[in-house]
Amino acid sequence: MRRTRDLSASDRQLEKATVAAAAALLVRDGMCVGLGSGTTVAQLLPLLPGRAPDVVYVATSPRTERAAHSLGLDVRPFDTLDRLDLAIDGADQVAPSGWLVKGGGGAHTHEKIVAAAAERFVVIVSSDKLVDELSPPVPLELLSFGLAATLLALQPTDLRPVPPSPEGGVIADYHGPVDDPAALAALLSSVPGVVEHGLFPPSVVDEVLVARGTTVERLGFRG
Repeated sequence: MRRTRDLSASDRQLEKATVAAAAALLVRDGMCVGLGSGTTVAQLLPLLPGRAPDVVYVATSPRTERAAHSLGLDVRPFDTLDRLDLAIDGADQVAPSGWLVKGGGGAHTHEKIVAAAAERFVVIVSSDKLVDELSPPVPLELLSFGLAATLLALQPTDLRPVPPSPEGGVIADYHGPVDDPAALAALLSSVPGVVEHGLFPPSVVDEVLVARGTTVERLGFRG
């Protein structure tokens, strides 16, 4: 993988703060908003209290839920809602085609459900997340039942030494080529035992906000 830009740790933090501030402006009273996972969304959360008091939030990971609750945000289980106005999340890789790799934190199943349920799905990233083309690893969530057989069908795949997903799934990483994301997504989805993979198609992505220093570039993809 070749990233389009390398950043120092301080520049990366600056860009995350910049794009988080831009994303906060999208949240308005009366909305139901999905909150993703990861370090960029963590920068967004403290900007939300008091901005739009009449907002209901859904969190994609226990960590995000705990952080949002600690800030006084109205976070509810997703089984109490059937739609979202907006979902905001980060990404591990963003290709020029709009394909994403997500799931570095192992929450990609929840993240994909929330993204698909949102009227508008906005991805927020620092500029070092832009890549010329996607590359492994691709995160996977697997059923524990028949795990050895599932891994055999998914080679080359390694289990990740992390706790189970919020739903009890096993987290793994696929290390094969990602030359054709659509074909690989179909292949991974066809393997029994795969709960979800971390390839997100451009058809679910409305906009990617990319921080470049203290400015934000907007990339549109879905329809």
